[in-house]
Amino acid sequence: IEQPTFPKITEMCVKMIRRVNDEEGIKKLVNETFQKLWFTPTPHHDKEAMTRKILNITDVVAACRDTGYDWFEQLLQNLLKSEEDASYKPVKKACTQLVDNLVEHILKYEESLSDSDNKGVNSGRLVACITTLFLFSKIRPQLMVKHAMPMQPYLTTKCSTQNDFMVICNVAKILELVVPLMEHPSETFLATIEEDLMKLIIKYGMTVVQHCVSCLGAVVTKVTQHYKFVWACFNRYYGALSKLKSQHQEDPNSTILTANKPALLRSLFTVGALCRHFDFDQEDFKGSSKVNIKDKVLELLMYFTKHSDEEVQTKAIIGLGFAFIQHPSLMFEQEVKTLYNSILSDKNCSVNLKIQVLKNLQTYLQEEDTRMQQADRDWKKVAKQEDLKEMGDISSGMSSSIMQLYLKQVLEAFFHTQSTVRHFALNVIALTLNQGLIHPVQCVPYLIAMGTDPEPSMRNKADQQLVEIDKKYAGFIHMKAVAGMKMSYQVQQAINTCPKDPVRGFRHDESSSALCSHLYSMIRGNRQHRRAFLIALLNLFDDTAKTEVNMLLYIADNLACFPYQTQEEPLFIMHHIDITLSVSGSNLLQSFKESMVKDKKKERKPSSDEETESDSNSGSESESEEEASKPRRLRKRVESDSDSDEENDINAVMKCLPENSAPLIEFANVSQGILLLLMLKQHLKNLCGFSDSKIQKYSPSESAKVYDKAINRKTGVHFHPKQTLDFLRSDMANSKITEEVKRSIVKQYLD
Repeated sequence: IEQPTFPKITEMCVKMIRRVNDEEGIKKLVNETFQKLWFTPTPHHDKEAMTRKILNITDVVAACRDTGYDWFEQLLQNLLKSEEDASYKPVKKACTQLVDNLVEHILKYEESLSDSDNKGVNSGRLVACITTLFLFSKIRPQLMVKHAMPMQPYLTTKCSTQNDFMVICNVAKILELVVPLMEHPSETFLATIEEDLMKLIIKYGMTVVQHCVSCLGAVVTKVTQHYKFVWACFNRYYGALSKLKSQHQEDPNSTILTANKPALLRSLFTVGALCRHFDFDQEDFKGSSKVNIKDKVLELLMYFTKHSDEEVQTKAIIGLGFAFIQHPSLMFEQEVKTLYNSILSDKNCSVNLKIQVLKNLQTYLQEEDTRMQQADRDWKKVAKQEDLKEMGDISSGMSSSIMQLYLKQVLEAFFHTQSTVRHFALNVIALTLNQGLIHPVQCVPYLIAMGTDPEPSMRNKADQQLVEIDKKYAGFIHMKAVAGMKMSYQVQQAINTCPKDPVRGFRHDESSSALCSHLYSMIRGNRQHRRAFLIALLNLFDDTAKTEVNMLLYIADNLACFPYQTQEEPLFIMHHIDITLSVSGSNLLQSFKESMVKDKKKERKPSSDEETESDSNSGSESESEEEASKPRRLRKRVESDSDSDEENDINAVMKCLPENSAPLIEFANVSQGILLLLMLKQHLKNLCGFSDSKIQKYSPSESAKVYDKAINRKTGVHFHPKQTLDFLRSDMANSKITEEVKRSIVKQYLD
C-alpha cells in the first residue's frame, strides 16, 4: 500500500491531466478519459476496483505535490459543470463514492498503523489521501460534511516530519470549508477545534499558523462567534509587539532585543495573519473603545519595516500584506506607497524584500479574485432580489486603483537579474490583466519581453497573456511589437551573466529559434502588419537611428532565425536590405572617403617641394581610394586571389587616414549596422537556397500568391556575424586607437 501501485500508469496520467487546459480537442479528450477512469460510479460490491481507483488518484496527487493541483480542480469543475442540468449525475455520484471510500481508507490505514511498529508515523500515502480530500472539498465541500468529525483528531498530530505538517495544514483547510456547512454541530466539537487551532497557532511555524488562523476565521465568524477568544489571542501578540517597539526605541542595540528576536518575528507574522481574517475594529472585538485598531497595527508594522535586520523587515512586510487583504484602502497611504515603490524600484534593495512586496500584491489580487467569484455566484443565486454584482464592481474599482499605483514598478521588475523576482512580477501582471484592472496596451511590450525569458514556464505564461490580449484587442500586439523587441533586449541584458559576451537573439539550443519567434508568429498572419513590423526593425539599422551595436546584433539574430513559412517573408527582408544598403551604405563609404581627403588637406599646407610630391601622391591616393571602393569580389577577379593583394589594399587606405581618429571610430560603430545587414542577407540566401536572380526579380508589389510557396530550409546554416562579434568583444567603440585598431577599421571599410 505504501508503494505507487502502477508507476507507469501514474506517469501517463500525470502527463495527460496537465493538458486539461489545452486546446478544445485535447481538453475534451482529457475530460472523457478521466471521466471513464476515475469519475464513473463503481458497483458497490466491487471493493477491489474502488481501492485500485483510490490508489491511482492518490498516486497522481502525490506525483504532482511540487507542481500544484490546478489541473485536478479544473478537471473536476469541467466534469461537474457538464452535468449541471442533467437529471442523472454520474460524476457527482462517483465523487461521493470516492470521498466516502477515501475517508474509510484513511481510517483503516490508521488502524493498521496502530497495530504496527510505525505508530504515529504519517506516510506519503496518508498525506496524498488527505490532500485529495481537500481538493474535493475545495470544489464540492458538501461531500465532506458528514466526515468533518473524523478529521478533527488529526489537528492534534505531533509534528516531527514534513508529512505531519502537511496533514495538519490540509485538515485545517478541509475544516475551514466544511464546518460552516454543518447543521447544528455539537458545542464540544466546535470548542475542541478552536482549542486545537489556538494551540497550533501558538506552537508552530508560519505555514501552520497561516492555515490555522484561516480555519479559525471561518469557524469563529461563520459559526461560533467566540470573538473574545480571538481578541485575547490578538492582544497577546499585539502587546508583545508594542513592548518590543518601545525597547527598540530606547536602545536599538539592546541584547534583550536579540534574545527576543524569535518572539518578534512570530508576533509580526501572527498579528498580520489575525488581521487578515478578522476585522478588529468591529464592536464584537474591541467593544466601545474608540481606538482605531487597523491604524495602530499599520503604525506598528511600518515601524519594523525600517529595522536594520532584513529578516525582521521581511516579516513586517508579510504582516502588512495580510493586513491589506482585510483593509485594502491602507495601500493608498503615502508611507505604504513610498515603502512599496522604493523597494521595487531600488536596484540595490534586497531581493527578498522585492519578492515579498510582489507576493503581497499577488496574494491581495488572488484574494480579490476569489471574493469576486463568490460575489458572482451569490448574485446568480439571488439575482432578482439584489444587485450584488454592483458590490463586485466597487471591489474591482478599488483593486484597479491600487494596481495603477504600483503598476510601473511591477513592470520594471521584469528587468531584474533574479528569475524569482521576474516570476512574481509576471504573476501579478497576469492576475491584474485577467481581472481587467488595467488597460492591457501598456503591458504588451513588457509581456513580449518576458516571452524571451530562459525559463519555459515564464515565457509560456507571457505568451499566453499576449494571445488573450490579441483575441480581445486586435492590432495591439502589432502596435507595440518594436517597443517589445527593444524591451526584450533589455531583459536579455539584465539576465546576461557574462557582460563581456554580447547579448544574442536566439536560443542556445539545438533549435536555434529566435527569442521573439512567438511574437513574429502572432504578427506574420497579417501581411500588412508583418511588413510594417519588418520595415520598422530594418529601419533601426539606418545610421540616423543611432541604435547601439549590440541591440542591432540582437535584432539581426531574431531576423535571421524567425519562423518564416513562405518565400515572400525572407525575400521582402532582402529587398529592403538592398534599399537600405544602397542609401546608408553608399553614404557611409562616401563620408569615410571625404574624411580621409579633407583631413589630409587640412593637416598643413605643403611646401613647394612637397607640392610636386603630393600631386603625384594624389593620383595614387585617388587610385587607391578608387581601388579600395571597388567591391572585393570584383577586385579579386581582376587581381590574383591572394592575401598580399588584400594587404596592399589595406596599406593603400592606411596611408590616407587622418590623424584625428574620431571619424574612424564613428565609422567603425556606424558600419556595424551595414555589415550586419550584409551578413543577414547572405544568411537568408543560404538558409532558403535563393539564387541571385530570384532575389533581383522579387517585387513587394506583386500578388502575394506568387511567393506563397513554402520555404525549403537548409539544415546546419547558422548566423555568425564574426566582425560584429569581434567588435563588441574587443569593445572597439571605447578602445585606444592603435595601429592594429586602425587596420581593423580599414578592413571593415574594404569589406
